[in-house]
Amino acid sequence: MDRTERFYKIERMLRNQDVVPIRDFLDELGVSAATFKRDIEYLRERLNAPIPWDREKHGYRLYDPDQENPRHELPGLWFNSSEIHALLAFHHLLDRLQSGLLSPHIAPLKKRIQALIEKDDHSFTEVARRIRVLPLAARHIESPCFQSIAHALLARRRLRLTHYHRARNEETEREVSPQRLVHYRDNWYLDAWDHGKRALRTFAVDSIRSAALLDIKARNVPDKTLDTELGNGYGIFAGRKTQTAVLRFTPERARWIASEQWHPKQKSRLEGGYYILEIPHSDDRELLMDILKYGPDVEVIAPAPLRREVAERLRLAAQRYNETEKQR
Repeated sequence: MDRTERFYKIERMLRNQDVVPIRDFLDELGVSAATFKRDIEYLRERLNAPIPWDREKHGYRLYDPDQENPRHELPGLWFNSSEIHALLAFHHLLDRLQSGLLSPHIAPLKKRIQALIEKDDHSFTEVARRIRVLPLAARHIESPCFQSIAHALLARRRLRLTHYHRARNEETEREVSPQRLVHYRDNWYLDAWDHGKRALRTFAVDSIRSAALLDIKARNVPDKTLDTELGNGYGIFAGRKTQTAVLRFTPERARWIASEQWHPKQKSRLEGGYYILEIPHSDDRELLMDILKYGPDVEVIAPAPLRREVAERLRLAAQRYNETEKQR
C-alpha cells in the first residue's frame, strides 16, 4: 500500500467512526507506529487536515467541534500540466519580486505553494530541479512608473505619458485614459484611450519613460468595445479592421503547427500534406516576427502586402549573409 492510498484509508476510517484508536489504524494500514505518526503529521501540516487527538476516548477524530476547521485536500494523482505550470510560475514570480509592501507576506505564501507542490515523496527541491518553467522573451526592465499606471487605472484617472517609440527612436507625450493592464508573453502592456489620437492604443509598459497622474476623470471604454477593437486581430497590437493572413507550412513543419493555436478565430486545413493556417490580423508587426522565425518552412499566400514584406525581409537577411561571406 503506497502513501497516497494510506491517506485515503485514514480519512475514510475517520469519517466512518467518531473516534479511531491507533491500534485500528495500524492493523488496517499494516504499518509501524512511527510510519503512521509521520502520515498524521503530513496530513495536518501539509494538507491542513483537522485530525485532533481525543484524550478522553484515546483516539483520533476528523474534526474538532470547538475550532474552525480549515479546508484540506487529499493527494491523488499528481498535477496536470496547467496546474504545475501555474504553481511553478507563481513561485518563480515571487522569487523575482523585489522588496516592497508585500515582503512580510511573501515567505508564508511561498511556503504554502511549496507545500502544495510537494506530493507523496516528491520534495519541492526535487520538483523544482526536475521541472522548469522558463520565461519567453521577457524584457526585464523595471518600469519606474508601473505603480502610477496601476493607481491611475484603478482610480479611473488620466495619465500624461512620455512614451518611447523604439522603431522611430523618439519620445512622444500622450494624454491617455488607462483601461486595463495586460501581461502577455512575459511582458506588461497598457491598453488606453489616447485623447490626442482619439483612439485606443496599446503601450508596452517598459517603453513608458514617465507617467504623471492627472486630476481628470478617465474616459471609460466598455469591455465589449475593448475586446472588439483590441481582441479581433492577431497578437497584442490589434484593431477593429482586420484582414486574413493565409500561411502555408511545409509538411514537416505542419506536424508542429497543426497542434498550435495562434488565434481563437483561426481556420486551418491540410492540402497535399501542407498545413494552411488562416488568421485575422490588423497589425503586421508581431505576426511578421512570428512568420520570419519559421524561415523557409512557411510561405505567406495572402494578403499581398504582407507577402511582399516577408519576402523583402528575407531578401535583406540573405543579402547580409552574402555580404558577410564575401568579406571572409
